[in-house]
This record gives sequence, C-alpha cells and structure tokens, in this order.
Amino acid sequence: MKKIFYFSIAALLLAGCSEKDDLKDETVDVPEEEWYSGGRLGTVFNATSYAYEQPTEAVVSAGMSQAFKSGEYFFERDFNQNTDGAFRGLGPLAVRTGCLYCHPNYGHGARQTEYRSSQRGNGYLLVITDETDTYLSSLTGMPQTIAVSPFKPPVDETKIKINWLVYSDEWGNRFADGETYELIYPEVIIPEDAYYVPLEVSRNGATITVPYADVRVKLESTIGVYGTGLLDAIAAADLKAEYARQEQAGIRLNPAIFANGEWVKTYATTSHPLRFTYALSRGPLQDGAGANAIWNITNVTRSNRRYHYMTETYARTASKDTEVQSEFYKFFPEQNKTGIVEDDIYNYLMAKDLAVEMSDNDYMNFMVWHRGLAVPAARNLDKPQVQKGKELFTEIGCYYCHRPTWTTGEDQVSDPSGFFAENDSRLPRYPNQKIWPYTDMVQHRLEMKNDIRTGWCRTTPLWGRGLSRLVTGASDRLHDCRARTVIEAIMWHGDAQSDARPAISKFRELTKEDREAICEFIESI
Repeated sequence: MKKIFYFSIAALLLAGCSEKDDLKDETVDVPEEEWYSGGRLGTVFNATSYAYEQPTEAVVSAGMSQAFKSGEYFFERDFNQNTDGAFRGLGPLAVRTGCLYCHPNYGHGARQTEYRSSQRGNGYLLVITDETDTYLSSLTGMPQTIAVSPFKPPVDETKIKINWLVYSDEWGNRFADGETYELIYPEVIIPEDAYYVPLEVSRNGATITVPYADVRVKLESTIGVYGTGLLDAIAAADLKAEYARQEQAGIRLNPAIFANGEWVKTYATTSHPLRFTYALSRGPLQDGAGANAIWNITNVTRSNRRYHYMTETYARTASKDTEVQSEFYKFFPEQNKTGIVEDDIYNYLMAKDLAVEMSDNDYMNFMVWHRGLAVPAARNLDKPQVQKGKELFTEIGCYYCHRPTWTTGEDQVSDPSGFFAENDSRLPRYPNQKIWPYTDMVQHRLEMKNDIRTGWCRTTPLWGRGLSRLVTGASDRLHDCRARTVIEAIMWHGDAQSDARPAISKFRELTKEDREAICEFIESI
C-alpha cells in the first residue's frame, strides 16, 4: 500500500493567507468550496504522484479503510491461472491480466504507437465494427488479444499496426495571431489473417458475414477511475433535467438516448439513466464499467457472473480446432468428458455454471475501493492567471458542455445486477455534495477525423487531469489520446460541424496570453 497523505483545509487556507500577506498583488480570493472538487466527502488534498488513489472522507469516516485497501489489491495485481489464491481465474481469454495496464496509476491511458496488452499504461481497447458502426458479433465488445493454452486469441495483437497521421484543420493549424499547433490522429490496421474467428455481425436475428474490406477498427483509451462514486451519486432526476435543459436550448442530443423530454434508452431493462463510458453503455456504478471490467477484462468469474466473457462464434471455432482439441484435457482435466472433445470444449466455453473464482467478499471490497476513490482538490485557483482563464472559459462557452458543478442527490445506491442491496450500507455514500467535475454527463459530437464510434461521446470530466503527467507520466487527452497537450485537445473540438465550434472560433481569436490562461485553468481544476 502507498502512503496516504492528508492535508486539512485549515492548513491549506492558512498557507494561502500567509502567501497572500507576502504577495498581496499576486493572489486573489477564491470561495472555499471551489477547492473541494469532490465536495467535502469526496476530496483529498494531495497533489503528489499518489493523488488519484486516495480514499474519500466518506470511506474513512465510515470505517471502511480496510475494505478499501483490500479492494485496491484487486486493481493493482495481475490475475493468473493458479487454482487457489486471491488472483486466480485468468482466462481462457482476456483483454488484460490486470487493471493497471489500462489505468496507469489510476489515471487516463497514454498514447501508444503499438497495441500490446502487456505494456503498462497502454489503455487502448479495440473497437471493431462493420461499415455501419455495428460491432462484430463474432468478437466480444472489447476484443480479446490474450489466450490461455491451449486456446488462441480471437485477434493476434502482434499483427496490429497503429499509424499516427498528421491532420491539418481549416485554419491550417494556425491561430489568428500566427502561432501554430499540431494535430495528429491514429489509423489502426489489423490484417485479415490476424483474426482467428470469422468476421460476422448479428442483424435482425440473423448472422451475416462481413467482407474484410468493410471492417473498421478504431481505438478508445481508458479514463481515470477516481471520483466515479461521486458521479454515481448525481440524482437521476437531475441528469434528466440537464438533458431537458439542453434540448430546450436547441443543443444537439443523441436521439437514441433522449428525445422530446424523455429518455429513449436507459440502462438494460431498468429505469436507470446511462452515465458511464464514452458510449454511455453503463448505468449505476454498481453494475458499471469497473464492476463489468473486473469480470470481463480478466474473465474471472464471481457468484453473479459464472460464465465466460465469450462469443458463441469463438466457442464454435475453438471447439473445431484440432490443435486445441489435442491439448484440451491436459489443461482442463476436470471437465466432464462426453467422449466427444469438440462438444466438451464448446460446453466448457459456453457454460453458465462455472466455479466462482472471486469471492463475494473480495468483490464487495473491490467495489468499496472503486466507489471510494477521492478526487484531488483543485490547485492554484488563487493565481490571477488561473482566474483569468476561468473567466475566459465561461465567456467563450466551454462551460456549456463542461458544466462546472453538480450537487449530488441522496445517493440512493442501487445495483441492477442484484448483488448489492438497495442503499447497501457496505458502500460509501456521498449525499448532498457540491462537486466540480466539469462535465454535463451528456454525449456530444466533435466531428473529428477518424472519430469515435457513432460520433457521439460523453463529455469527459476535467477534474484532476492537470496532475496526470505527475501521476502517470503522460498527459494525453481525448478518447484515443490523440491530443498531446491541452491546446491540441481544444483545437480538436473545432470542426465546422462540431457542437463546440462556437467556443473554438472564439478561442482561436484570443491572444496567446489568454489562450494560455484557459489552459492553465483547465490544468488547475
């Protein structure tokens, strides 16, 4: 375990007062609440390389510190194929062997020049679709590139190529005052012989073969995991009100999510609004991205998921593979033998009653940790340059999508999977907290070159991102890490059809000093 650093707000404010006595003309007064990015229950005053991995005050005051530490182990350790021990159960297919490969030091993934699942900080996930943006049904939604003997990976990652191409926008990558910037974007190539399974999509109940020429591949990188419990605590009614407000203001919304003042799509078969992942594919955190990933990334079973993250196409393909057949019983001697090895392989891969590998207590601790990660406090808000950046951020319209604040609701914890009880007392809670995530929790379109799948992307929270280089060693931004700097991230919002176009048109007309002030503000929150 890392050492946990706590700094009281009193000490912070005293330090600020002392600084102001010496530098009266170099600091400004900032409302105390603005330092608390995660509210009183969710903020940690820690600006070290450990800033993203601290427990919230809600965890500490509820006596959940030991559960938090125990849950943290499952994020930080690799899983394996041992038959016993805490980290058993990897495979038979996997996306990664552990969480830190995708979330370096709990943060955003870093830009890469190759796809390698064993490389720490490589947060890339493959997005493989047909020409209509429909996921290939023969692959899992997050395609797997790791296999445990005798199985073979659905995609051979050694054949994947990532090329970074230069992009020139309509302004020739030049601000109004003549200063230039660079823009790059990734092109991903997976040759046909890298696919172990046939290329198929499911459409209208039928399985259709996809010509290789129609396959599309994109990248999505992970975001930081801190503060997700606070986002989960935003009331469903308040999320709906934000969508309704934007709809009434004429802002373009994803019609598959919200239209005419009502939800078009909610999470699974529940009434929970969608709030997590770029694609808004997940609802409550208790059945959200992390709860899903600790199962499907590693394929480690638990009591409410006693089956493999697997496609029927893969099971069928592997069961007919003579090399897999010849080795199967050597690695899986405990499997029931029908005398027909093809059937035994298929039945094993598609079984719904597999042995539990992660105990209920371990999973509960993991979720205490996941829901209990604090947000680093804001920094340097009393600097005139940062305050100037804040004013300009609002003035040019960045706040429309990067909404500064929310107030959480009663935080009525729920879990559509049924593992956690309603308002489960074993989990930390964040009722009635004013938080500063700088996101509207809504999807928008930026119309970028080689854009994210569907073009719709949830506004990513900005809180704590200014510490990324210190914590993770990289500060790349946007869904595929194409932006190496804040300036590049901003200018990727500038397409003529982008929802952010009005703000970017104003940004590029600012002086260099004012542009830098906005960037410094973004790095401070």
